[in-house]
Amino acid sequence: MPDKRLELSDAVASIKSGMTIGIGGWGSRRKPMAFVRELLRTDVKDLTVVSLGGPDVGLLVAAGKVKKLIYGFVTLDSIPLDPLFTAARERGELELQEYDEGMFVTGLRAGAARLSFLPTLAGIGSDVLPANKHLKTVKSPYSDDEYVAVPAIRMDVALIHVNRADAAGNVQFLGPDPYFDDLYAMAADRTFVSTEKIVPTENLLDEGSYHTLMLSRMYVTGVIETPRGAHFTTCEPDYGRDEVFQKHYAASAKDPAAWDAFTAEFLAGDEAAFHAAVERFHAEKEKANV
Repeated sequence: MPDKRLELSDAVASIKSGMTIGIGGWGSRRKPMAFVRELLRTDVKDLTVVSLGGPDVGLLVAAGKVKKLIYGFVTLDSIPLDPLFTAARERGELELQEYDEGMFVTGLRAGAARLSFLPTLAGIGSDVLPANKHLKTVKSPYSDDEYVAVPAIRMDVALIHVNRADAAGNVQFLGPDPYFDDLYAMAADRTFVSTEKIVPTENLLDEGSYHTLMLSRMYVTGVIETPRGAHFTTCEPDYGRDEVFQKHYAASAKDPAAWDAFTAEFLAGDEAAFHAAVERFHAEKEKANV
């Protein structure tokens, strides 16, 4: 089997302005945040981002990287809304294609199956249809039923974060939910996977059953070992969400001066510098609470 291990910077260097990228995970859960932070360090812009969004969307929008967003929601889970995305939306800075979750996943399924669209009942009778003028309905050839014809969502690149992978790109999740990451990979021309740990292929079942093997290597372009690569979102069971840091992120995002300070402290350096800054942040918090 080919060795698909890469450096984080090499994977992100293949992402060019104007591309459509899919970002796996869900809200503030198992987001490929190391990839997102690496994208912030580039001059890439005008991206179309496909995401069930969380801080990934907020950070990329705030950095001026996103032209269009195809999404079902943008939430921090324990904090209902991401303030960076909310502010950009209120300013009218983004082209938005907002679906309900059922329609969003139907679009991913169509893209994964290499179909131009798939029919769904999701969205019928809702405000999603008038808000998305491009959507059409289709009649069933077998009954009088009518469905929403959701166009396929295809991506140039998909970015996902998982618990374990081998060097060939066989991918394992150990948490409660795959969050449709497999569909992102199958609907993308290329997929890069960050993982908490790269393990020998023969050890992939040490911590989980066969059913936790989310993706075959055939869908994976490159794999990068990035411990705590989902921080500050969850990566159960390896770690939960860093709620203290997330609150700091959300509070900072609401004030321009505070956000400039946050960016300088946490986002100005490389990935190692980010994690060192987070450690200092928590140490100062603990010291202040003594």
